[in-house]
Amino acid sequence: MEYGILDFLTLLGAVGLFLYGMTLMSDGLQKAAGNGLRNILGAMTRNRFMGAFTGFSITALIQSSSASTVMVVSFVSAGLMTLAQSVAVIMGANVGTTATAWIITLFGFKVDIAAFAYPLIAFSLPLLFSSISRRKSIGEIILGFAILFIGLNMIEDSVPDLKSNPEIFGFLQHYADMGIVSVLLFVLIGIIATMIIQSSSAAIAIVLIMCTKGWITFDLACAMILGSNIGTTITPIIASLGANLAAKRAALCHLLFNVLGTVWVLALFFPFTKLTVWVTEFFGLGNPCALYNYTGSDETVIANMAVSASFGLSIFHTIFNLINLSVMIWMTNLYVKIVERIMPSKHKSDEEFQLMYIASGRVAASELNIAQAEKEISVFAERVQRMFGMTKELIHSKENSEEFTKLFSRLEKYEDISDRMEVEIANYLNRCAEGRLSSDSKHRIASLLRIVSEIESIADGCFGVAKAMMRKQQGKVEFPQMIYDNVDSMFAYVDEAMSNMMLLLKDVENARESDIINSYNKEREINNMRNQLRSENIENINNKKYEYQSGIVYMDIIGDLEKTGDYIINVVDAIKEQVRKHNA
Repeated sequence: MEYGILDFLTLLGAVGLFLYGMTLMSDGLQKAAGNGLRNILGAMTRNRFMGAFTGFSITALIQSSSASTVMVVSFVSAGLMTLAQSVAVIMGANVGTTATAWIITLFGFKVDIAAFAYPLIAFSLPLLFSSISRRKSIGEIILGFAILFIGLNMIEDSVPDLKSNPEIFGFLQHYADMGIVSVLLFVLIGIIATMIIQSSSAAIAIVLIMCTKGWITFDLACAMILGSNIGTTITPIIASLGANLAAKRAALCHLLFNVLGTVWVLALFFPFTKLTVWVTEFFGLGNPCALYNYTGSDETVIANMAVSASFGLSIFHTIFNLINLSVMIWMTNLYVKIVERIMPSKHKSDEEFQLMYIASGRVAASELNIAQAEKEISVFAERVQRMFGMTKELIHSKENSEEFTKLFSRLEKYEDISDRMEVEIANYLNRCAEGRLSSDSKHRIASLLRIVSEIESIADGCFGVAKAMMRKQQGKVEFPQMIYDNVDSMFAYVDEAMSNMMLLLKDVENARESDIINSYNKEREINNMRNQLRSENIENINNKKYEYQSGIVYMDIIGDLEKTGDYIINVVDAIKEQVRKHNA
């Protein structure tokens, strides 16, 4: 039987179907879990053991160590977990990824998966068309699970049989008898294959099929699994490229852990594989090495040997990762120190435009990235709060002085940065909104977009005061002490309102009702103050207490401060709406 280009394309399509099923199942699980998944990963990292268990659980659940480590990179980037906590989660994720091999071993090679995969699709259809978001997500999980195994079944059917087509894959045999050189070569093949597919689960599935088809020896299949362990680090590395230093360090931790783990196994490779064979035989699962050398044609014997090889590879993968975890979990602090030495932090000026928690690159796991956006919005608000403080300094700076010029230039720069931050954060949120989101998360994004816009308007209000002071300087307008005192009083009211807003932004989901009510009280005080000063201004001008031009500039400042108060209460309104929907 000739194996042509159409057969090869069919094989690629089968791999694509496998990956699509895994992605659909993963997305459905993330969407169904919603905030719960984010809360679990954020909370269960108080110590290294809970962190490792969390990494194991989530990876086993969503069937993708790449997805879970990208989540970890996102959480480190967002400041929701420390680098040391991330190392423990990554270690646990490596053990969790062995679940894929076990699922394939227990189901994929022992039963005809198509016999219940298609009924599962039929069962998922009513759920997919449900108007309830959670049911629809459960339907996606079931559909993804079924498609995953249909893809696996197609891969089995699409790969050529080495015995029938020795000329196709015969080249593998030329590199199978070179001892440790063969091992290193197949480790490299595993790395490259996984980097291309960007899924260690899919790569391991292919290795299992190659081994159970008798293409390669059990030892070389183990070597490819070691390679896939390193290759899977490419996804979080890509995810961290446009992120901050903390995210890059987390991705490097993942790479370092997997490389060091692979190195020690390679140093003891043949004794380690013999141990795996012994464990497999000890549990009565047969000799996983027997299939490659079997020359008979008994299909029942071949099927049993294939199951034995599959169990052996799953056991190898599990023992390897469990030993890695057991030994290296005690060295998390050492990992952190090594990574910090390799990637030292560089002091960045506060006045440089640099987002701390989000990046312009790829957006994965949209449900989880909202936490990063919230962190970035809080940083944005802190920057604008500093801008407000500089505006107050400008009021009392001597006109035509170097101090006045520097402050105005800084405010101008801050206003430009705030414009750019608004655009970057809004674009990031819009990219998140394009992902698979729960209904609650869609509302959160809408609220966050409104908050970002209002915070930028606060920056505009601050710069409006600065521009009024520049007009005052250019027009040589004089202010009596009375105006300065009144402006200071207005600044005090707005400053209290802004501090209260910052308190609410620190933990939006758990905003207290008392703080929200306090914000509304501050807004009323600002409005009353504005009305009082406006009335007094007319009387003071009529009574010749200061010039008309002084009153105009004075009211411009008061007006900008009152508008700033309006923007602050708009932020509070958005927070209140989000809290209301969260508690509904």
